[in-house]
Amino acid sequence: MHNSAVFLIEFGAIILGLGLLGRFAGHLQISPIPLYLLAGLAFGEGGLLPLGTSEDFVAIGAEIGVILLLLMLGLEYTASDLVTNLKTQYPAGLVDAALNALPGAAMALLLGWGPVAAVVLAGVTWISSSGVIAKVLGDLGRLGNRETPVILSILVLEDLSMAVYLPIITALLAGAGLAAGSVTLAVALGVAGLVLLLAVRYGRHISRFVSSDDPEKLLLVVLGLTLVVAGLAQQLQVSAAVGAFLVGIALSGEVAEGAHHLLAPLRDLFAAVFFVFFGLHTDPASIPPVLLPALALALVTALTKVATGYWAAKRAGISVKGRWRAGGTLVARGEFSIVIAGLAVSAGIEPSLGPLATAYVLIMVIVGPLTARYTEPVAMRLMRRRAYASASPGVATVEGEARTEAADASYDTVDGQDVLGRS
Repeated sequence: MHNSAVFLIEFGAIILGLGLLGRFAGHLQISPIPLYLLAGLAFGEGGLLPLGTSEDFVAIGAEIGVILLLLMLGLEYTASDLVTNLKTQYPAGLVDAALNALPGAAMALLLGWGPVAAVVLAGVTWISSSGVIAKVLGDLGRLGNRETPVILSILVLEDLSMAVYLPIITALLAGAGLAAGSVTLAVALGVAGLVLLLAVRYGRHISRFVSSDDPEKLLLVVLGLTLVVAGLAQQLQVSAAVGAFLVGIALSGEVAEGAHHLLAPLRDLFAAVFFVFFGLHTDPASIPPVLLPALALALVTALTKVATGYWAAKRAGISVKGRWRAGGTLVARGEFSIVIAGLAVSAGIEPSLGPLATAYVLIMVIVGPLTARYTEPVAMRLMRRRAYASASPGVATVEGEARTEAADASYDTVDGQDVLGRS
């Protein structure tokens, strides 16, 4: 009875604290993820007040949090959306992977962590935070901008790539050999392809089977189905997260909308628990030694994400201002970088990988909204200065200013139209 009371007090204090931190983050208009991570650091190994009785329950909640994050991600897209994005936007996805995964892999190799850690850190630096970016787009009123579909296409490709990437990571972390790893990947790709095929051809039937007018029954069926599929996927060493993602893709229409509405609070709760759990297993004293590599990695990958967004938007015929906005918006990393790092931490691959990932995400989740807001105006100001400076020294100031204004006007137009689509 005493242990039960202590557990309730301890876990209740965690949830209450997360709620207050979320409110505080809302007042600051920032993502709550860095505050959740800091809370985990404060109450974990080497923290101010280590947890006792509730840690096992927090571990289970963290696993459910990862599953719900991927399920909700899958609900955002239909199978036809994914197929269309693969056909039309795959070059942007390849550029994104090359520019942003390679710095992480290179850093791990420079630190002497070996090839497995290099593959893990490549994923940490590659995947942008869909949650943070979606919130930033809404806050800045850019959901209707011409560059937004380009941003969303890159995020979709990154999310879909996790269906391939996570099984590879799972096999590598499990120490599977080349043959076993190839079988695991083949099974994962086969399952993902089968689910996409079923979702395209029979998605309506699957959704009709799951559908219910009673919110309680819909919640129980979708959540139960997701946990079962995630468990089966984990038994096959495919990754529970991939299983949950595929369930989300298979559901569509009103069922997907209803499930999204019902599961959103649960996702937010258990996702917050997941970030706390990750912080619990990171000793704050281990962060200062990796802070410099984390800062260097943050700087490089912020620039490579901006370059990715700029190139993809240019390819889509977006104006110069829209290209800079697309690049700056993609900078944020968050939940999925921590998910990937969490797999490595659980497997005990490299002790310093968890602290480096924590420091990196803390930096990027704070810097991301700032780059989304200020990359375009800063870039345009620099371009105007360059245009003004390129004027001949003897030319009148008025003429230089006219050139600047003309250049500035051309930056916001494409194919004879401005960013609002007006002729």
